[in-house]
Amino acid sequence: MGEVSIAFVCALGIGTVFTGLICIVLLCKIIGFICGVRKPNKNEVISQQSNVAPAGNAKAVTANRGEIVAAISAAIAEELGTEVTGIRIVSIKKI
Repeated sequence: MGEVSIAFVCALGIGTVFTGLICIVLLCKIIGFICGVRKPNKNEVISQQSNVAPAGNAKAVTANRGEIVAAISAAIAEELGTEVTGIRIVSIKKI
């Protein structure tokens, strides 16, 4: 048997890698098509956004403020390992 050239080995390795990558891309496209992954139409996005309450709805925010403070206090107390009564929240700012 003769010697195999270095160029042949490199070409065979690069060809194998790109063939594998192309197969992975095709499999992802096929699975995406089967699972029904698609981009929403502009009309669907607009209709979904119209169902959302406006951001300036102060009544909804103030009605749930006590629940929000309680949830934040409980999470902080759990993380610090202290009692909820030992935590005092001065202000809450939306990030």
